[in-house]
Amino acid sequence: MAGGTFVAKNKVRAGAYINFVSAFSPLSSVSDRGVVLLPMEVPFGPVGEAVEVDKDTDVREVFGLSSLSEELKLLREAAKRAQKVLVWRLAGGTPATKTDGMLTVTARYPGSVGNKLTVKLLESEEGEGPLTVQTFLDGRLMEEQQAETADALQDNQWVTFSGTGALLPHAGIVLAGGTDDEAEEEDWEDFFAGAKRLTYNTMAVPATDASVKQMAVQFVKEMREDEGVKIQAVLPSIEADYEGIISVKGGVRLSDGTEVSEAEATAYVAGMTAGAAVNKSNTFESYDGAVAVLNPLLSSEIIKGLNAGQFIFIERGNKVVVEQDINTFVSFTADKGEAFRKNRTLRVMDAIAEDVRSTFENYYLGKCANDEDGRELFREELFAYLTQLYELRAVEKPELSDITVSRGDTADSVVVEMGVQPVDAMEKLYMTVTVM
Repeated sequence: MAGGTFVAKNKVRAGAYINFVSAFSPLSSVSDRGVVLLPMEVPFGPVGEAVEVDKDTDVREVFGLSSLSEELKLLREAAKRAQKVLVWRLAGGTPATKTDGMLTVTARYPGSVGNKLTVKLLESEEGEGPLTVQTFLDGRLMEEQQAETADALQDNQWVTFSGTGALLPHAGIVLAGGTDDEAEEEDWEDFFAGAKRLTYNTMAVPATDASVKQMAVQFVKEMREDEGVKIQAVLPSIEADYEGIISVKGGVRLSDGTEVSEAEATAYVAGMTAGAAVNKSNTFESYDGAVAVLNPLLSSEIIKGLNAGQFIFIERGNKVVVEQDINTFVSFTADKGEAFRKNRTLRVMDAIAEDVRSTFENYYLGKCANDEDGRELFREELFAYLTQLYELRAVEKPELSDITVSRGDTADSVVVEMGVQPVDAMEKLYMTVTVM
């Protein structure tokens, strides 16, 4: 007896022809958040590329600095709320170096941290055989190896070696001459060019230069409108009138007395924004570790700032909170209303855009027939995705009738119309109490 599978029901021989197909199971899911892109001026590490930092990262191994150092202040603020920070070193400098005899030792990266590097060459107790070559950072042993000649030495993450001939014992080759450059406009241009290749939710731009701010605004508009990548950027005091830009107004003082300027606070807000889920508003959310606002605003100034789309900190008791989780969009229209200024609402809309695009590209584009059955399958996919958002309390309950999927003007195009009502957080209470 014959058997197997079938495409058309036209078999000649008698037998059982059986196909197995999956019952409908949604392929889409709500994407995770929590990644911040943070451009910084740091005195060590790779220049012009992103270094991933999370809660398990030993930053001394990456930047040669204590996690409590002033140079990593921005990173500390961003990491308070972000799941992951992509640190981009903006500017380089001059690498520290030192030549002793036939051996030259050079810091692996440019910057002043290289001046804290020392290389020791130690004899064995027997006084013969290879030397032990140790690399120290600020007195702490970071790496060691054994070699007899200079050309046998292996570069490590801290220094590179060059030279020839036999190694001689040395109590300490101290590197010197490492310097730090300040970031210039060209460095920022390189940063924005590199940012196109990275994946993140929010970008901090802790810059006060007007030209850099405009570069950031233009970059975000290009990414959101032309590339379909729904990122946001956080800048200090800017009137961008665009939902992709958050403008921080004012700085804070931390419990240890550290002052975080308005520009520096962009790192924290970027982390807070990236770390917020689609069902989360940062309105009245605390600034972790802050106890006071620098130059607090009067009520009339707060109202003016909110109307201008400013992200403002206020004091409540012994803590600092966010007045409203809003962006800079203020020019409301019939097609683009006030909901677009609320970052919680925008996170929902951005998630829908990103997740639907990802699902379509991965599972439907070029794979699913554009006929009635195929379009109905995609419609059910969209409904299942909205149901996930509803279960997260990010949108009101969806109805299948809210979604239509039809054939476009060409045989390969699909047109979707979908109604969605994002859920916002309670922010204003109006209560009338009748006293009997």
